[in-house]
Amino acid sequence: MAPQALTHPGTHPSTHPSTAAGATNVLARPRLLDRLGLPRPLLWGYVGLALFMVGDGVETNILAPFLTGDHGFSIPLVGTLVTVYGVAVAIAAFLSAALSDLWGPRRVMMIGAGIWVVFNLLFLTVALTSSNIMLIFVTYGLRGFGYPFFAYGFLVWITATANPRHLASSIGWFYVAFTAGLPTLGALVATGALDIFHLSMYQTLWVSLVLVVSGAVVAFIGVKDKTGRKPLVDNPSEVVTVLSYGLKLLATKPRVLLVMLTRMINSIPTYGMAIFFPALFVDRFGWSIGQFLILTTVIYAVNIPFNLVFGALGDRFGWSRTVTWFGAVLCAVSMIGLYVVPVYAIGQGWPFAYGLTLLVGAIFGIGLAGFVPLSAIAVSLAPQQPGAAMSSYNLGIGAAVFAGPLLVALLYGPLGALGLVVLFAALYLVAAVMASVLRGTQPGFHGVPARIPFDDARLN
Repeated sequence: MAPQALTHPGTHPSTHPSTAAGATNVLARPRLLDRLGLPRPLLWGYVGLALFMVGDGVETNILAPFLTGDHGFSIPLVGTLVTVYGVAVAIAAFLSAALSDLWGPRRVMMIGAGIWVVFNLLFLTVALTSSNIMLIFVTYGLRGFGYPFFAYGFLVWITATANPRHLASSIGWFYVAFTAGLPTLGALVATGALDIFHLSMYQTLWVSLVLVVSGAVVAFIGVKDKTGRKPLVDNPSEVVTVLSYGLKLLATKPRVLLVMLTRMINSIPTYGMAIFFPALFVDRFGWSIGQFLILTTVIYAVNIPFNLVFGALGDRFGWSRTVTWFGAVLCAVSMIGLYVVPVYAIGQGWPFAYGLTLLVGAIFGIGLAGFVPLSAIAVSLAPQQPGAAMSSYNLGIGAAVFAGPLLVALLYGPLGALGLVVLFAALYLVAAVMASVLRGTQPGFHGVPARIPFDDARLN
């Protein structure tokens, strides 16, 4: 999956007073963590983020089978529920940077953690126990505001605190912690809870709550840095300006809209698969939910290192080319393979059918990482307003959370599993066409000047 990039508007890491002080300290006392790009004042924040996202990711691939098996939900109804949740995620992802500037990142993180815990408790203890569909929709949907505020609030804290010389590395570690938790280790924890400790799915959902609370406690107690404890802008009107400009970019610059749509397609199938693939694995392939969770773990475990690989490759091969061929086209082919390969291998009676499916899943994970250069393309389209550009980019991230389940809710009945897989593959091909239009966005390629007015500190 392409990194879920976000920069906070209104301030710049190279000009923020705390950042300058942090840079001086790092230069004076270089240590291993500094060289790796891990800001020492925020180290426990990274640990807390990883734990939080592991907890959030536990439910990702067991919610659909739990609701269909224990509460009588149809797959389209589960898709509708996750769509409502995704709308909240999209709104929170878009607002998190501006609110962090206005209120301070730590407060936004606390609000996010509080929302997650309160509404998850209501979801587990009231909505599910009563099987009240309305309460399930309300509590689970509102919980969607939780993790974007917590995670992206911390990302803003990083950009305001990290040494500008190592800012890219510091943000890279954020994505390692984020993706390692959601859904990689989250799926692995769910597998262990179900297959090793023989917990029920409902009990496993309580495990996620314990991990989220643990992550929040570690972050809030462990991080002593004061930068994120106060607003990052002096004039709150700057926040409104950036938010409105992000929407204006989408309306006035077609290529910004293409970037947003391409980023949305990047993740639509992964959120859609979580709704209907568990049933496909059990009913069509004869495998277990645990085996599907292992597939999810493989996809995102492979994805993590390739995020770094395609970031570097994009700078050499071209941002647009990398997204087009290593991202969209590779995802289209491997998406089809995730259905065709197990169907054919099982039909032939091959004992290694599941292993082949895991291999295809690994290729799919590599393809998801091929979308990494999109964040650089987004900033290149509005170099003087990077916060606004990334706000529009983040809207694509959040939109995928509800667009994938929405497609399943609307089309699973008429199309079935195979039809949805073909649709997702076709969407990736559409993304390839859109990404190819963006070739002129990278400096030094296709006649574009080798230098555009980026801020040096943001590039280094």
